[in-house]
Amino acid sequence: MKVISRVLLPLLLLGYIGYETWLKLHHLSLCSATGCKLAGELLRFPSIYLNYLGMAAVGAILFFGLFSLFNKAFEKLYFITLYAAVAFESIMIGYQILVNPEPCLFCLGVYGGLLLIALTSRVNLFLYALPAILAIFFALSDLAIPRNEALIKGDGLYLIASEHCPHCKKVKSYFAEHHINYTLLPVSDPSVRHLAKALGIDEIPILFKRQKGVTTILYGDRPIIATFETPKEQPSETAAMPNTPTDLYSNPDEGGCSLNPVDSGGGGCEAPREEIKLR
Repeated sequence: MKVISRVLLPLLLLGYIGYETWLKLHHLSLCSATGCKLAGELLRFPSIYLNYLGMAAVGAILFFGLFSLFNKAFEKLYFITLYAAVAFESIMIGYQILVNPEPCLFCLGVYGGLLLIALTSRVNLFLYALPAILAIFFALSDLAIPRNEALIKGDGLYLIASEHCPHCKKVKSYFAEHHINYTLLPVSDPSVRHLAKALGIDEIPILFKRQKGVTTILYGDRPIIATFETPKEQPSETAAMPNTPTDLYSNPDEGGCSLNPVDSGGGGCEAPREEIKLR
């Protein structure tokens, strides 16, 4: 059993990573899913280097596993290297699941291989490590991490709003009264808050009006409603974004709730946060 868990399985996993690395060098891949392509976007360096790192780690596991069959001194090094790789891959997979719409299938294959090696190497040690592995996923799920996906996916109206913001309610009531269709982006979503802050906007409601590839951004209930009541006076739409924030946004002196603090329900309103569903 030790030969299978410490030599055969690591050798197969090394071949799996090595084959994917060879394919990637020739602009091919075992994984053609969207999640595999998105996973590469999360790295600060070319994804091929992560393959090299994986081959080095599994190679070390194979090396220590082989010599542990003949010398007990290598056994500790084997388990240290193995569970370090499991912890590393747990963080990578956990982050991918939270950020990407779908995980990388190749990465899941590597992670599954490491878990299988750990389980077959020593069951009781794997059970001891299992709570720590699960804790990694729980810890990552507690973080407000923006998702790696587009929020504005086509022409139409997209409204960033809170359920408790009175200015947001005013805009939503106006849209409902005039039968204006829009997509609601809840400010409680970390991705939505990240988008607003990246644009330098610190109050809601925020309206994105996308038409023929051109996006107009308005925030505050007054300019949002005014753009539908007086279409001739609405801000001109340009393909190029202006250099200064004051030129980019239509911002009233009042007419919006603060985007912070997010702990008060999103929008700085003194009410408990509630989940808002996308329409």
